[in-house]
Amino acid sequence: MRPSLLSLARGLAGAWLVVALWGQPARKNPRNWPDYGGGADSSHFVNLQQINRENVKQLEVAWVYPSGDQHAYLFNPVVVDGVMYVLARNHSLVALDAATGKEIWIHENLPGLSTRGIAYWESPDRKDRRLLFAINDYLQQIDARTGKSILSFGKNGLVDLREGLGRDPKTVNRIQTDTPGRVFENLILMGSTPGEAYLSAPGDVRAYNVLTGKLEWTFHTIPHPGEFGYETWPKEAWKYSGGTNVWGEMTIDEKRGIAYLPTGSPTYDYYGADRIGQNLFGNCLVALDARTGKRLWHYQLVHHDLWDYDTTAAPQLLTVTHKGRRVDVVAQSSKQGFLYVFNRVTGEPLWPIDERPVPASRMPGEQAWPTQPFPTAPPPFARQTVSVEDVNPFILTEAEQKAWKERIGKMRNEGLYTPPGFEETISMPGARGGSNWGSGAVNGAKGMLYLNTQDWPTIYKLSAEDPLGRRSGGGGAREVFAARCQVCHGENGVRAGAGPPALAGIGGRLTLEAFEAVVRNGRGKMPAYRDLEAAEVAGIYRMLGRGAAPVVKQEAARAAGPVVARGGAPGGLAARESTAGRYTPLGGPEYPAGSGAPRARYYTDWGLYPNQPYVLRPPWSQVVAYDLNQGTIRWKAPLGQDAAAAAQGAKDTGAFMAEHHGMIVTATGLLFIAASDGKVRAMDAETGQVLWTATLPAGAEGVPSMYEAGGRQFLVVSASSNVTPGGGHAAHAGVKAGLRGDLPKGYVAFALPRR
Repeated sequence: MRPSLLSLARGLAGAWLVVALWGQPARKNPRNWPDYGGGADSSHFVNLQQINRENVKQLEVAWVYPSGDQHAYLFNPVVVDGVMYVLARNHSLVALDAATGKEIWIHENLPGLSTRGIAYWESPDRKDRRLLFAINDYLQQIDARTGKSILSFGKNGLVDLREGLGRDPKTVNRIQTDTPGRVFENLILMGSTPGEAYLSAPGDVRAYNVLTGKLEWTFHTIPHPGEFGYETWPKEAWKYSGGTNVWGEMTIDEKRGIAYLPTGSPTYDYYGADRIGQNLFGNCLVALDARTGKRLWHYQLVHHDLWDYDTTAAPQLLTVTHKGRRVDVVAQSSKQGFLYVFNRVTGEPLWPIDERPVPASRMPGEQAWPTQPFPTAPPPFARQTVSVEDVNPFILTEAEQKAWKERIGKMRNEGLYTPPGFEETISMPGARGGSNWGSGAVNGAKGMLYLNTQDWPTIYKLSAEDPLGRRSGGGGAREVFAARCQVCHGENGVRAGAGPPALAGIGGRLTLEAFEAVVRNGRGKMPAYRDLEAAEVAGIYRMLGRGAAPVVKQEAARAAGPVVARGGAPGGLAARESTAGRYTPLGGPEYPAGSGAPRARYYTDWGLYPNQPYVLRPPWSQVVAYDLNQGTIRWKAPLGQDAAAAAQGAKDTGAFMAEHHGMIVTATGLLFIAASDGKVRAMDAETGQVLWTATLPAGAEGVPSMYEAGGRQFLVVSASSNVTPGGGHAAHAGVKAGLRGDLPKGYVAFALPRR
C-alpha cells in the first residue's frame, strides 16, 4: 500500500476499534475505570499501552478540576465512556468530561456520603446506568446520565442500612462504611463501619437488589445459633458483640461468582473478656458465593484480636506458577506485615502457615489465644520487631533519644502479638502499620503483587477510664474536646504529624451546621458522636474557631454546566438527623440480661501516633514488590524522602505519611502512586526505580484512576490534603512543603503532550 492508503486503513481500523470498545459493557472496556479501585477484582491494573517506560517523563498536567472547598477528598474517580464522576464542592457528586475536566452535571449537597468512592451499575443493554452510594446510613442511587435521584429504589429512594442487623436501629450509631460496596450482576454487596466501642453493632455483610433495594442475603460475621463458628464465641454473644466488619475493600472473582471479604476486629478492639474464644469471623479472609451469601471457605489471620489488626486491604487475585502448574490464587496483605496466599477455590494455603505460641495476657478476665498463624512464605513486608536500638538517631535530640530508649526499655515487648495490659506495651507494626485500604496492586497474569507499607508502631496501655468516652459530671467544651477529639486532632485542634485534619480555625472553613453534621454522622475512622448535646457541639466549634475569619463560602470559578439536583433522596438527611437525639450515649449501654458478660471494661487510646511519628529510625514507608511464582520479595524501594532526616545523613527514609495511598500498575510495566507529601511518582515495576515525579498543589490520599478519553491516556489524582512534611517535630520547623502554587487543590489529570 502507498503510505496515504496505509494511514487511512489504520485510521479506519482504529475507528472501528473505538466503536467496538464503546459498545462493550463498561467493565469489559479497558478504557474505563468503572469501579472503585478500577474493577471488582480490585487489581488496580490498567491494560492500556500509550504511556510506557520510555515516554513517562513527558507526562504533563492536562487539566485540573478544583475541589472548590477546604475538604480533603480521598475519592477514587469512576470513569465510564468518557464521563468521570468525582466528589467535590462541599460534598457534591459531579460528572465531568474525562478528556477536558469540564462539568456535565452536579448533584449538590450530599454531606455524609461515603468518602472513598461510589459504585456503578448498568443494565445489559446499557440504557439504565446508576451510581450507588451510602449517605448517612442510607443506600441511595442517582442516574449516571442525568444526576437525578432514582426514587423507585427502596422506599422513596432510600434503603436504611441500620435495619436488619438484629439490633434496635435506634442503638446503631453508624453503620455505613466509607468504602463503596461491590456490584455483582444485579446485587450490591455492602460492608459496614459500626464503630469500635463496646456493644457496637455487628458487621454483617449484606447484598441488596440494585433495582429494588430488597435485601437478598445476609452473612452473619458474628455467627447466630446453629451457624458455623457459633461455638467460637461465648453463648449469645451475637446479641451484644460487634465489629467483625468489612470496612475495607471487597474483591469479586466475577467468572466464578466468588466474593472475598477481609473482615475486621471484634469490639472492643483491645480487651476481649466479654468475647472469650477464637471469634470467627473476625480478622478473616472469607470466601462467599456472591449470589447467595453462602460461605465457601475462610481463613482466620488473627485469633481473638487484641491489637486492632483489621484486615482491610483488598484481596488480590493472581495466577501463579506453583510446583510446575498454574494456580489461581488470592493474596491477602495485613496490618501486621504478613502476606497470606491461598488457592482461590479451595482456600488451601499455597505455602504452609504455622500456628506458633505467642505471649499470654496479664489482664484480669482476658484469655489471649495461645497461638497465632505465621506464614512460612512469602517473607513479611514490614518490620515486626522493635528495640531500644531502633530509636531514631537522625531527628531526635540526644535527650529525646535517651528518654525514648528508657521508656521503650521498660515496655512489655515480647514480639508480635504481645497482648496489651496495664503497663505500656509496644507493637510493630501497630494498629495503623503494614498495609491498609488501597495499598495493593497486581499484574495478575505475571504473578506480581505490589504493596505500599508504613512502619508505624503503637504503644498500648489499658485503663478503666475511657480516654475517648463521655466525660463524667458534665463539663465545658474544652473537657468534651479533650475526651473525644484531642487524641487524634491534637491539643486545641492543632494536629502534629500525618493523620486526621487540624481543626484549629474551623470557623473559617465550615459553618456550624456543616461542623455539627460531621460530628453527628462521623467521617472516615471518626465515629459518630450523636450523644453530644447541641450546645456542646456549638461550644467546641466556638472554641476551635476563635480568631478565625468569618465564614465565607469558598468556591472556585467553574465552567458552565447545569446544576441538575440538590441533596439526597427526599427525607434522607432530614430523616437521619431527626433520630439523632435518640441514640444511647457511648459507653452507657449494658450487656443483655443473662449474657454472662463481665461488667468490667478496659480501654486504651491509639498509642504512639500521631504525635510522635519519628521516634523510630527509618524507613517509614516503602513500596514492596512480590513475585508470587517464587514466594519471594523481588525488590523494596522507599516511598519519598524525609527532608529533615536527609539533612542529618539519613538515606532512603520514605516519607512519614498518612496510611492511605493506592497504586496503579500498568501493562507497560509502570507503577503510579500519589502521596500525602504532595508528589505523584511513576516507578519501574521491574526494579522500583523512580522514572518520573510531579509536584501536586496539595497532598494526595486514596487511589488514583487511569483511563483513556478523547484518544489520550490519563492519570487522575485527587490532591486536596494538607501536607505536613515535618510531622510537627522541632527539627522540621524550617522544612516547607514543596507544592505547586499555580494550581488549585482538586483533581489533577496528567497525560502525554498532544501530538
